[in-house]
Order: sequence, then C-alpha cells, then structure tokens
Amino acid sequence: MKTTLDINDALLADAKAQAARQRITLTRLIEEGLRLRLRAPSSPRRRVKIPVFDGGSGLAPGLDGLSNQALRDAADDDA
Repeated sequence: MKTTLDINDALLADAKAQAARQRITLTRLIEEGLRLRLRAPSSPRRRVKIPVFDGGSGLAPGLDGLSNQALRDAADDDA
C-alpha cells in the first residue's frame, strides 16, 4: 500500500544513506524499523520521585509573598 509521510529532512537523509550502505530499498529499511518498534515490548513507565525543597518556616518575616515587587526587592537585597 502506498502512503505519504512527513519525515524530518535530516532523518530521511540518514535513512537513505543507511539503506544505500545496506544495499536495500528505503521502503524495506522503514518496514524493518516499524517491525522492530512494534515487536519491542513497551517498558512500563516508572514513577520518578521529584525532589521537593522543604524551606522550613517559609517566607522571611515581613515579606509579602503576594507582591512581586516585594519579592524582587528581597532578592536584590541578598545579591
């Protein structure tokens, strides 16, 4: 069956070069790649634990966390 695909130019160039090195058609190379991908068992997704900083007591006393200007000013004071 014929079909049309949009393939990245660099990827297509690499695929054509690989097919030429192996002396097979581009169609055969793509079919083999699809077969391999479809045959491969899908690996279960594992949960990744994201580290969370526990800042302790929170904002410095007197700092308004709802004011962007206050936060910028406080950051400038530490620089």
